[in-house]
Amino acid sequence: MANQFFRFRQFTVHQEDCAMKVCTDACLQGAYTASKITSAKRILDIGTGTGLLSLMLAQRFTDASITALELDTAAAAQATRNFAAAPWASRMKVVVGDARTLKLERQFDLIITNPPFYEEDLKSPDPLRNQAMHATTLSYPALLDVIDEHLSDNGVFSVLLPYTPFAAFEKLALKKGFFARQVVHVRHSVNHEHFRTIAIFGRGVVFETVLAIDRKEGDAEMGIARYEETMSIRNGENEYTPEFIALLHPYYLYL
Repeated sequence: MANQFFRFRQFTVHQEDCAMKVCTDACLQGAYTASKITSAKRILDIGTGTGLLSLMLAQRFTDASITALELDTAAAAQATRNFAAAPWASRMKVVVGDARTLKLERQFDLIITNPPFYEEDLKSPDPLRNQAMHATTLSYPALLDVIDEHLSDNGVFSVLLPYTPFAAFEKLALKKGFFARQVVHVRHSVNHEHFRTIAIFGRGVVFETVLAIDRKEGDAEMGIARYEETMSIRNGENEYTPEFIALLHPYYLYL
């Protein structure tokens, strides 16, 4: 049985009522995004679940207001309780409903999402886990439509996907005018293949001012820099790598 709560340095995430529990790759997405974005005032978390990503970003961006969307009512109630117990409760709110039909009154300069995984894979017997893990309620094109509607002109969005489907998602994003400029491919250890990709997208050259980019290779067609890297969570001795420790140290209680 999964732990019913995870205690971080500045907040606690209870998860007994959520189909999807706290996992290392989601923690890595929150930490990686927080390390690459220089500022954020208005943040939208699509499919918040426990509220983990919202809480990590609330810790990082001390003057940001955060709106967390969640379709499942039990998970939304759990996230609401987790927010209420956090030091930043006054800056955080949960909105219950379908992201495709909700009309929010503002646009956001940072959107973060850990969207449904494994569109073509076999499903679990648990319908709530299916809803969280599969594109049964929010396909990748639909997700990009939601992001396009709610992202400000100079905004960026962060996404966590399985490694293999990421290339297809990036092509869909490009058709919408979004460009991936910070990409990290994640392995469980140095002895494993990649299993997740975290990427930060935006509209064209806005990355010059919004992201702390380490320029390497340019995009010949668009003239926009792309920084791509690989990260292993653990080394050959099954210990956390220095890169992982550096990212998660502000959040993990015992690191």
